[in-house]
Amino acid sequence: MGSSGDGTHAAFFYGTLMAPEVFFTVCYRASTEDVSFLRSLHQFQPAILHGHCRRRVKYADYPGITADPNQRVRGMYVTGLTDANMYHLDQFEGSEYDREKVKVRLLSKVGDDKGNGNEEGEEVECEVYVFKHPAELEDLEWDFEEFRTQKMKLWTREDYGFADSDHFAPREVGDEEKASADHNRAFDD
Repeated sequence: MGSSGDGTHAAFFYGTLMAPEVFFTVCYRASTEDVSFLRSLHQFQPAILHGHCRRRVKYADYPGITADPNQRVRGMYVTGLTDANMYHLDQFEGSEYDREKVKVRLLSKVGDDKGNGNEEGEEVECEVYVFKHPAELEDLEWDFEEFRTQKMKLWTREDYGFADSDHFAPREVGDEEKASADHNRAFDD
C-alpha cells in the first residue's frame, strides 16, 4: 500500500506532519544522525487530495480529513518513507486514524490557501491518515499557519528547527546544544 519500487513508502500529510520539524521529530526522535543527512532521505512536494475535506479535531491542535466529493485538501506528498518511518507514523496517528491508499495530484505551482493559482501535475499513489470519528471534527478548516506560529514548538525536537520550511534549511545546532539534547534524551528513555 503506497509502496514504491525501491521498497519505500510515500504518504500525503495534511496537518502537523506538513511541518518538516514535526515530521522529523516523529520519524527520527531518537536518531543521532545529522539533520542534513536525514533531510536528504525524503522529498517533500506540495500536492492536492481531491474528494476529502480537512477540519479541526475538537479540543486538539491537529486536523482530520474525511471523504467529501466536493472538497480538496492541500498538503505535502513525502517520499522515501521506510517501514520504520511508517511504524512511527502509525504510532503517532494512533487509533483515531486509518491509513488508506489514495491518489494525489502533485502541484507544479502553488496558489493561495483557497487553491486559486494551483497548477496540478502528475497523479501519484500514496497513503494518507483518514480520521475515523467525523462527529469529533469542528465545522472549521484547520489553519496550518496558526499551528506553525502558535503551537508547533510544543510538537518538535529542539534541534530539528528549520529556517524556511519550504526549503528545509536546518538551523545550525552547536555542540553544546547537541550535548544538552543527548543529556535530556537520556532522562526520557
